[in-house]
Amino acid sequence: MRHLANTWFAERLGDRGIRTTYLEDHHPAHMPCLEIIRHDWLHAAEEARRLEMRLVAVWAAEAGRHDQDQGRKHGLYAYMAFAHPEHRHALLRTPLAADHPVLPSIAGEYIAASRMERHMTDMFGITIEGSPDARAWIRHEHWPAEAHPLRGNFDARTPLPANPDGGDYPYVQSTSHGVYEIPVGPVHAGIIEPGHFRFLAVGEQILNMEERLGYVHKGIERAMQGRDATGGAKLAARISGDSAIAHAWAFSQACEYAADIEPPRRASFIRGILCERERIANHIGDIGAICNDAAFAFMHMQMQRLREDMARLHQELFGHRLLFDTIVPGGVSVDPDAAQLARLKAQTGAIAAEVERLRSIYADHPSIQERVIGSGTVSIDDARDIGLLGFAGRASGDYPDERIEEAYPPYDEFDVGIARGRLGDVATRVWVRFEEIADSARLIAEMIEGMPEGAIRAAWQAPEPGVSGFAAIEGWRGEIAAWVRFGEAGRIDRYFVRDPSVINWLGLELAVREVPVPDFPLNNKSFNCSYSGNDL
Repeated sequence: MRHLANTWFAERLGDRGIRTTYLEDHHPAHMPCLEIIRHDWLHAAEEARRLEMRLVAVWAAEAGRHDQDQGRKHGLYAYMAFAHPEHRHALLRTPLAADHPVLPSIAGEYIAASRMERHMTDMFGITIEGSPDARAWIRHEHWPAEAHPLRGNFDARTPLPANPDGGDYPYVQSTSHGVYEIPVGPVHAGIIEPGHFRFLAVGEQILNMEERLGYVHKGIERAMQGRDATGGAKLAARISGDSAIAHAWAFSQACEYAADIEPPRRASFIRGILCERERIANHIGDIGAICNDAAFAFMHMQMQRLREDMARLHQELFGHRLLFDTIVPGGVSVDPDAAQLARLKAQTGAIAAEVERLRSIYADHPSIQERVIGSGTVSIDDARDIGLLGFAGRASGDYPDERIEEAYPPYDEFDVGIARGRLGDVATRVWVRFEEIADSARLIAEMIEGMPEGAIRAAWQAPEPGVSGFAAIEGWRGEIAAWVRFGEAGRIDRYFVRDPSVINWLGLELAVREVPVPDFPLNNKSFNCSYSGNDL
């Protein structure tokens, strides 16, 4: 069935004169990759846009030894992935010359592609023709210009000399009288991760805001190389700590698709329970933090208490407050017994009920409502243009959800409720979070009640060299997309992951253009994009 998307898309491309070739050594039995020539790269993106397909990601990878063994001379491949609500995902790739890789920009069709293309330039040295923004994104100014960390000739063990002529990042500026700049960060007053925000404002009114990230770039894609699948899952769980389950699930499922392994049903149910618990915990924490940014400390304290209760039960039952290392390729590492499942169900129900009581208190306080209603609006048209994901997209009237569109186990057996927001402001993003807490609690109860017996892990067998897998998982922030390619001896050859924050940061920039500076913190928290998820 997973052939459906690429078969449908290949036919549509063929109708436009774009020739595609199936690469059956990639994603066997699940999602073969379609190869096109570089000349058709932009044309394919234009057709995807015409078909109302959503851009998932754009990335690059060096060719592996398997490609060389097959007589393929190209040193680099560029990839792009799209999604359609009825036809699911489709993957395309095109070969690039190793000595002078050049690719046309698709940012004119998909706004979110711009920063992904800039990442490809920074990490691989790929020239993007027609780019609307040629500034470096992940590479900061004092990196040597010729150093491209994801190329095979880059030695990560050798210290790099600083480039004294790197200059400063060219933020958007204004020469109008009365417009001034407000720099915030990258070091903040709280314990959040580092990121720089540059505001243009008149009085307290924000005219423009752009963020500068990359301060904690970790080299995840490079660090994956040479690991086995089990070691890769451990690293994936640490990409963004508040999404440990979702990231580990996306990585593990990509590995499973590559290896043509299906986890046991019991393992899929446990994965679903843990992912919905992760969703609840983060929504609870963020609702409290939004209220705190509006000086409603009571809600903050109550929500923190509930989140702490969840973390303590996670520690007791699964060995980690944030559920690290519970998802592994082939299944899960922990099998809760009937009594433990009953405790999970009871606590989830009790917390969901208390959140509903707190919701009434939140709704009855004009001081918080005046701050969130109408603040930080993103229209449905802008949300779709950006490709806004998760609760942020659903608050603006765009409702992609991989639990429904991909319907991967266990969600193929359950009805997932979608909170259909429309106003796209802070208040609606909070409302969607409340709705998702309630629906996740319902799903957890149904999964525990219908928990199948049996094994929790399928035997792992690494795929042949050159085989890759692609998966998309609905984390609490939205869709996480992961692609992994295996090399010799079952070791990971290449890895790519796209956290929803990579796209949703654009939504925050757009949302705050009509709000006063004091309301930026609660707008920021209403999105709560991951710095770490961007700084891979």
